[in-house]
Amino acid sequence: MQEITVADLSAQQDKPLIDVREEWEYAEGHVPGAINIPLGDLGGRLDELPAEFNVICKLGGRSAQAVNALDQRGYDATNVAGGTDAWIQAGYEVEK
Repeated sequence: MQEITVADLSAQQDKPLIDVREEWEYAEGHVPGAINIPLGDLGGRLDELPAEFNVICKLGGRSAQAVNALDQRGYDATNVAGGTDAWIQAGYEVEK
C-alpha cells in the first residue's frame, strides 16, 4: 500500500484527495479541497473516482482499508498516514 505523510500531502497541488469519513465528521473540518465520499458509500460511487488520488480519514485506518480495496480494483490510491488529525496537529489549514 502506498502511503504519504501530511507534509507530503501539503506539498502536492495536483492530486485529488478523497475523504472517506462520515459526512458529519467531514463537516466538522477537512483538508481544503477534499471530496467527501464516506467509506460505506465508496463501492457505489467508484465511477466518481479519478485514476490517481490520495485518501484520508480521521487517523488513517479507514483510508488504509479503502486504499487496499481500491488497489485490488486497479486504482492508483495513496493513504495519508495519520489522517485529518495529523493534518490539524501539524497546523495546516482546515475548511468547515
